[in-house]
Amino acid sequence: MNILLIGNPNVGKSVIFNRLTGVDVISSNYPGTSVDYTRGFLSISGKRHQLIDVPGTYTLEPTCKAEEIAVELLKEGDVVINVIDATNLERSLNLTLQLIKQKIPFVAALNLFDEAEHTGIFIDVEKLECILNVTCIPTCALTGVGISKLVNSLEEVKVSDFDFDNEDRWNTIGNILQEIQHIKHKHHTFLEALRDYSIKPVTGIPILLIIMVLMFLSIRFVSEGIIEHISNPLFNSLWTPVLGKLSALLQNNELLSKLLFGEFNTVLNYETSFGLLTTGLYIPIGIVLPYVFSFYTILALMEDSGYLPRVAVMMDTTMHKAGIHGLSIIPMLLGLGCNVPGALATRILETRKEKFITATLLSIAIPCMALQAMLFGLLGSYGYKGLLIVFTTLVIVWFIVGNILKHTVKGTSPEIFMEIPPYRLPYFKGITKKVFMRIKWFIKEAIPFMLFGVLLANVLYAFNILHGIEKVASPLFVHCLGLPKEAVGVLILGLLRKDLAVGMLIPLQLELNQLIVASVVLAIYFPCVATFSVLIKELGIKDMLKSVLIMLITAILVGTILNQVLNLI
Repeated sequence: MNILLIGNPNVGKSVIFNRLTGVDVISSNYPGTSVDYTRGFLSISGKRHQLIDVPGTYTLEPTCKAEEIAVELLKEGDVVINVIDATNLERSLNLTLQLIKQKIPFVAALNLFDEAEHTGIFIDVEKLECILNVTCIPTCALTGVGISKLVNSLEEVKVSDFDFDNEDRWNTIGNILQEIQHIKHKHHTFLEALRDYSIKPVTGIPILLIIMVLMFLSIRFVSEGIIEHISNPLFNSLWTPVLGKLSALLQNNELLSKLLFGEFNTVLNYETSFGLLTTGLYIPIGIVLPYVFSFYTILALMEDSGYLPRVAVMMDTTMHKAGIHGLSIIPMLLGLGCNVPGALATRILETRKEKFITATLLSIAIPCMALQAMLFGLLGSYGYKGLLIVFTTLVIVWFIVGNILKHTVKGTSPEIFMEIPPYRLPYFKGITKKVFMRIKWFIKEAIPFMLFGVLLANVLYAFNILHGIEKVASPLFVHCLGLPKEAVGVLILGLLRKDLAVGMLIPLQLELNQLIVASVVLAIYFPCVATFSVLIKELGIKDMLKSVLIMLITAILVGTILNQVLNLI
């Protein structure tokens, strides 16, 4: 069916349209005029319907070209959503009563309902429904409140039997307002003001940036504190003596000692020795786990306080540029902790196109906390220059690749409806349980892959398997990426764990520019095995192979361009 959005100008009609239809919309001029109108598609109970955003009009008795087009489009509609300004009912009800007079089936969306209450306008919605005999849904297009109810109401839309005298329309409106509207002076509460400021882009984006900076500073402060005061003392005082005894027992078995302990002479360096029982345990438990704990604790606070859904709504416009929706920010933020839960979270998205774009961008440009920790450790000693270039490059790649996929991946991206909860104090017991479950998953699922990665790398090195691969790939690495052929082994390990691969760059004694290029290529070119296995399940083998091809091409192009740019500056 054809569904029409009709309302006065500046009542939030277009915002509701965007929420209902998503990014796949068509804007065109009405034939023979320069008046714009927009068409999109809306899914209701699995069925696809056309939604038309009619030019704003105050009346069905046209006084200008735009209003003439609105009346003409009305003839094409099967159902109407009448968007009413809850802060100015008197003006909006004039159009509503005219729709009733035309015997048109419609549902009323009382938009800006929250703003009406903020300013002291209180509306008895149930009484208004009884008077007009149409369904009335309080909505806030900005936050998404009421949008899902609005969609559900379209399945039972009806023609109103309300009767009135057309000549006495304004008196009728006045009588209705006396019955259903009460006005009193009211100031915004602090939480109401904070709710508004944190979701409007002009104020919300600076708030988000401040929160993100504070979040990462807190994560780094807490994590480094745990590493310095807990991880290092435990490994040095408890685990090192055990390794010393084991090494003495296996001193006659060079191959096994190499696999288990790596370069273990008189002084043990847990980060560079690269043994299964040294680096293999220290990196995931001693370094990565503190970062994972800190990140998931702060993420749980953001989720339970009600802030995270607001980020999703506020980022909706930005996400649309990549062919996805604001809800895709949830997998992205989860991916900052670990790409695997981020990949699992793509199942909340509705269509193949959204899942494919989100999963690909997640794998390409969202470094997990373990990878971030290693990048900070690798590049932090050079100051913030290297880190700034790496993360800026990833952001640029995210936008460019997302925009390309938006226009090349087939399929639709319908809007996802999400209610915004009020701000509330987080429940400590719930946060504790949530963090414990996520850390338990990390220990159970991620750490075995890290250990296997270290073991495989040592086996490849021990049996000189990497030399053949290095010969084949060295022209690409040396001439395009500006990296030594030994970096081939690092990328192979990156197929298993990107963070460990970054750690393997340390013994190569690379220059800063080479470290930057290598870090970017590692971040982009392939997801770790754990993420890869999840994405195969979520996307299917065919789409996952397409995604991997995009990653490899992007990594080579970006690495080559970045190498050339860095050599020029």
